[in-house]
Amino acid sequence: MISIAPIEIHPYTQKWPQEFSEIGKKMRSTLGSVALRIDHIGSTSIPGLAAKPIIDIQISIESLEPVEPFLTPLEKLGYCWRKGKKYEKTKRYFRETQGMRRTHVHVRKLGSWHQQFPLLFRDYMRVHKPDCDKYESVKRELAQRYRSEREKYTDSKSDIFFLGDHCQS
Repeated sequence: MISIAPIEIHPYTQKWPQEFSEIGKKMRSTLGSVALRIDHIGSTSIPGLAAKPIIDIQISIESLEPVEPFLTPLEKLGYCWRKGKKYEKTKRYFRETQGMRRTHVHVRKLGSWHQQFPLLFRDYMRVHKPDCDKYESVKRELAQRYRSEREKYTDSKSDIFFLGDHCQS
């Protein structure tokens, strides 16, 4: 049986944007013009926010089909396409292979809602400290509640939404 590490929230570190920068440069070099944008998204992209130490990267492309223009370069870099039960029509999801830094790679169509939302969320959190603090509090609470249940942790976080000037769950 595979043992799943418990969810741990780490204090923010300046290493996260530096790690993204290094990974992003390799992706840019390998993907070339196929990648219209390569962005650092997720909690590690928000200065000051505690997070699971996983670098989330969004690669924005012209089209999700055919997959070869981005699949082959990402495989050359060591990433594996995770189709499994989390397969989505709005993105192609890749993970690092053994020995690599923990990274989630989300390939999405440029201009789609699913491509824009992570950028809007990130940018909002970067400039709204009270909501960012509330989000961190909720993340810590959920990490304790669902310590060994990653799917429940993730699903519960997605229930958080914003009304006016206050983060609410």
